[in-house]
Amino acid sequence: MAAGAPRVFVSHLAGVPAFDPSGDQVGRVRDLVAMLRVGNRPPRLLGMVVEMLSRHQIFLPMTRVTGIESGQVIITGVINVRRFEQRPTERLVLGELLDRRVRLVESGEEVTVLDVAIQQLPARRDWEIDKVFVRLGRKGGALRRRGEALTVEWSAVSGFSLEEEGQGAENLVATFERLRPVELANVLHHLSPKRRAEVAAALDDDRLADVLEELPEDDQVEILGKLKEERAADVLEAMDPDDAADLLSELPEEEKERLLTLMRPHDAADVRRLMSYEERTAGGLMTTDPIVLRPDATVADALARVRQQDLSPALAAQVYVCRPPDDTPTGKYLGTVHFQRLLRDPPFTLISSLVDSDLPPLAPDTPLPEITSHLAAYNMVSVPVVDASGSLLGAVTVDDVLDHLLPDDWRETGFRGPGEVSHGG
Repeated sequence: MAAGAPRVFVSHLAGVPAFDPSGDQVGRVRDLVAMLRVGNRPPRLLGMVVEMLSRHQIFLPMTRVTGIESGQVIITGVINVRRFEQRPTERLVLGELLDRRVRLVESGEEVTVLDVAIQQLPARRDWEIDKVFVRLGRKGGALRRRGEALTVEWSAVSGFSLEEEGQGAENLVATFERLRPVELANVLHHLSPKRRAEVAAALDDDRLADVLEELPEDDQVEILGKLKEERAADVLEAMDPDDAADLLSELPEEEKERLLTLMRPHDAADVRRLMSYEERTAGGLMTTDPIVLRPDATVADALARVRQQDLSPALAAQVYVCRPPDDTPTGKYLGTVHFQRLLRDPPFTLISSLVDSDLPPLAPDTPLPEITSHLAAYNMVSVPVVDASGSLLGAVTVDDVLDHLLPDDWRETGFRGPGEVSHGG
């Protein structure tokens, strides 16, 4: 549903089919999953519970939903088919919020929740519950009749939202929701191991993956070790492949192989490939998910890929043009097209005509000092890694290099974010 589109009441989504981009039905929507937030802020909608044709239920993140229209849900991307398990901070919208007794803030009248409405936030992929459809209880107000129904803002009712005070991980997670991953990682680092595990268990997979990437290795290993193995595999899949490879390399061989076996084959193959290189080389530092396009792609195609919200600025700064196949390792690497060049040419221009083939790529065994010199010499934030056969293996970004140039304890001694916990005076 595009920004500005009409809101959708969730009762209309119960049982509607979900289709992939090719038009094949994946399953049917059975519920929606939301996370309540502190105070009267509207809940964030995390995803949908979809019952597949095999009858078991999976979790579908809202980031995979590209359209809600005409009695159907359109999804995209790879689907995790592991069985859905509700977490402590999650609320089932149909199962737990509807038919609940709450109160109108202004009058104190008790009302029953008949439905709630969801809407996508402008210019973002986040969704919120913004409206509540309620029916008055036994004692209506002076100007209202018993049984009257009305639609109100989420903030106009009480009885849903988390209280400001409280000790549960649910409240802590909600309080820190607006922190950047590096800031939340700094908070987690200073918590007790018990509290750190509780908060990690309450975070969703994508959020926990982002936070783990910012934590010291000891914290990463500790947190991963306290997760159930299937959950740990899900989180590793959500991490950047190079960060997942670094984390797995710190684990005992038996545990590492067990987690790799639980991961999706494609994700596990990327991680295994990265682990086959020495750590402080281009192959060990690279990500296997740069933007790869074929020569017949247009500037419009390239800009659409660059706009993807999940991309880091370093990876979004350029696209790599290769012969098929498009996944790394690709067919023959042809060159790079920089983001600024994409902005200078008409949308219909073929990117094959814009390729910069003069920028030399790195070999996978290039050591860290040479990578650093290469980035500095060519004023680049990302550089391609190409094997002897000419296939693109991945790209090394400047943030990957910085992580290995800074002291091991830089997160503790060199960072003071707004979310840091203060100890003592």
